[in-house]
Amino acid sequence: MTPLPADLWDDAVRDAVAPLLPAQRANPRDAGNILATLARHPRLMRAYLAFNAHLLVDSTLSPRVREVAVLRAVQRRASKYLWSHHVPLAERAGLTTADIEAIQGGAPVDVVDAVVVRAVDDVDEQNTVTETTWSALREHFDEQQVLDLLFTIGCYQTLAVVVNTLGVEPESG
Repeated sequence: MTPLPADLWDDAVRDAVAPLLPAQRANPRDAGNILATLARHPRLMRAYLAFNAHLLVDSTLSPRVREVAVLRAVQRRASKYLWSHHVPLAERAGLTTADIEAIQGGAPVDVVDAVVVRAVDDVDEQNTVTETTWSALREHFDEQQVLDLLFTIGCYQTLAVVVNTLGVEPESG
């Protein structure tokens, strides 16, 4: 599925991207290929982006923890597109190249990063977390943070599947 061409971006599409993009960036170029592709179903995109905006902007997780979870989830789903989009976000959140490589390899040195990676791996392998992982999560996160973490993992697993299935291509340039 290809991105929706600019001449087909109507008010419904521009409204649908509003949870993540200001009006002046509500166009295919600024939205990027994933949002421009999702624009083919504005009502679905609007609902998804409202949820995703919470995870990216209003989550109780720190940006670092969020990006550890996102990177590991999209790595486990082999989404090169999402990986390439989130590495810069992870770097802005304070992750180093070594941290990112360790997340990719499944062996972070940072204790909290390791717990988050273990949670992603558990969910990916078992569709739940083990009792050991649950205990470790509760040592580092409160209830709302655990919920935000689990929904971040699931959201990005789902998005990676959609991106991979639709064959969303990297932006040129």
